Amino acid sequence: GSWEEECTVGTQTPGGHRDGGWEPLGPFPRSLTPSPRSLSAGLCGAREVHLPPGPLFRVEGTAISIPCSVSEYEGPTLQHFEWLLYRPTAPKISIGMVSTRDPSFPYAVFSPRVQSGEVSVQRLRGDAVELRIARLRAEDAGVYECYTPTTDSTYHGNYSSKVVLKVIPDMLWVLAPTPRPPLRSRMASTSPLQLSLLEGQELQLSCMTQSQTQQHTHLSVSFGVSAPDAPVGHQTLQEVVGVRRDFAVEAGEHFADRYQAGELSMAKAGSEQYKLAIGRVRPGDAGTYHCTVGEWIQDPDSSWQLITEKRAALAQVTVQSIASQLAVSAGPPKVRLSAGDALELLCNLSGPVLPAPHVAYAVSWVVGEGDGLLVAQLDTDGVAVVGESYANSQVGRRQVSLQKLTPAPGSYRLRIESAQPGDEGTYRCVAQAYVHSPDARLREVASSQSQGLKVHMKSEAVVVEAYAWLPIPATYRGDTAELLCNISVESTQAVNVAVSWWVEVTVGEEEPQGRMVASVSRDGVAELGRRASGGDMSLDKVGPQCHRLRLHGVQPSDEGRYHCAVTSWVRYPDRSWYNAGAVKSNSVAVYPYARAMDTLFIPLIVGIASALFTGIAILATITCCFMRRLRKR
Repeated sequence: GSWEEECTVGTQTPGGHRDGGWEPLGPFPRSLTPSPRSLSAGLCGAREVHLPPGPLFRVEGTAISIPCSVSEYEGPTLQHFEWLLYRPTAPKISIGMVSTRDPSFPYAVFSPRVQSGEVSVQRLRGDAVELRIARLRAEDAGVYECYTPTTDSTYHGNYSSKVVLKVIPDMLWVLAPTPRPPLRSRMASTSPLQLSLLEGQELQLSCMTQSQTQQHTHLSVSFGVSAPDAPVGHQTLQEVVGVRRDFAVEAGEHFADRYQAGELSMAKAGSEQYKLAIGRVRPGDAGTYHCTVGEWIQDPDSSWQLITEKRAALAQVTVQSIASQLAVSAGPPKVRLSAGDALELLCNLSGPVLPAPHVAYAVSWVVGEGDGLLVAQLDTDGVAVVGESYANSQVGRRQVSLQKLTPAPGSYRLRIESAQPGDEGTYRCVAQAYVHSPDARLREVASSQSQGLKVHMKSEAVVVEAYAWLPIPATYRGDTAELLCNISVESTQAVNVAVSWWVEVTVGEEEPQGRMVASVSRDGVAELGRRASGGDMSLDKVGPQCHRLRLHGVQPSDEGRYHCAVTSWVRYPDRSWYNAGAVKSNSVAVYPYARAMDTLFIPLIVGIASALFTGIAILATITCCFMRRLRKR
């Protein structure tokens, strides 16, 4: 049968290499032809040497690794391997390359390369090795044979396998788009361009590449950056973005978010040019940019192999950060003015001058220590915002403006039309620089602030006093309790006062807490709260500086200590209000006394009830006795 052409049995002569150590005994005689069952079992247990299918195409000057393994063998798990080469010029002559068991196995043409480590065999496991050639030469083309000396009791199966390796010339070139010849060496040696950019500007780089390899190959192109003056390699080169051999575009790990946001892109222009664009460079983008091109070929086993790789330096990029150039100054250093005068402060920004949409500025003034209290802000769109302390229901809306005087970064002026005593303090100008992202979002890149400016106010003091008292000391339940608050104000300015009445409430052993009962605003508008008893109350003004609170139908739950609180307000020419001070009066006690009738009411009811009960009892007794006598008669 056909199996006789595949399986032979033999004996091994002592000490020999496979070319002279084996003497096949020929096919089995017909009388010994095994049954199909025994034949199947024999073929499944035959020694087999495995090599990847060929031919393999590799580029001259590159490295190659060819794996070889053996299976279905007898004997120890540590198997030995010998590699031989058959060159096209002498296809029947084997040239020993390297062996796992015999250091003297290499022929003279390979012995120096084996000793230098350029050609080696690396054991992967006991029954698998890998032939490694660090740098292929044109004469390395040919048929490679992997042979395994037998450890079997009988010659059964195959003891070697062969694969064809073809060494092709390096036809890949890559260069930067400057007038220079194509790079035929593995690495570019010419110095790159020097580019200096400001943070927020756009970086555009391009790379020219082409392969004239006659075999069908794919190219992968990748743009990467390495730190300035750092050695370039896969460990130090940080990928920005690249197109893979399957034409998929992927960004590097550190640039993935920016790629998704549309901040960087990669495109192919024509058949040879690839372009990288980073829309808004950052200080961390500085470094040496490279273009790395790999050429890939598909082996017969459908796996893709990188057969050559070239890299060219494109540009040495430096990025000047906006933070290092942004400076803020303010003036004048000291200001002294009187209440009601206009307060004016100037803020000057110095830094990179870039037209929108690259860089935008937001300027704000704050007063006070630490983060300070916002006075006014001019955002990146030129919209002015006044701080909450300068526009609310208490003070009104003060005339505060922040104006841009010169183009970006420029000068800014803060103006408060009518300064108030509360405007005294330390003022600082804060500038923030933003860069517009492709998705229209703003990203803050720098922030700086000026030295503090001292503002001193000359103001006239407002002295306010308050005294609470009861015109009728004794108040009975159901009566109206009156509380008066006398106010005295000493000021050369017109002062409006706001009055509020409070009752001190004690809960358990805690400190007494005030609860507002009623109030009158500086404009004379009364606001009534809620009494504990739920009764009515009223507010009125009984004199020029005397306010009255009346509690109608006072009840025991209204008992407590009451006081009035007075807040003085001064109005300025800009129609805003200033809180000139607040004072709290003394406390007065409100205690609803019980009336005499209220005191006798309960005994009277008890007496009447007792009299009625006694009278009814006597009457019932007399009636009962009379009826008893009447029955006897």
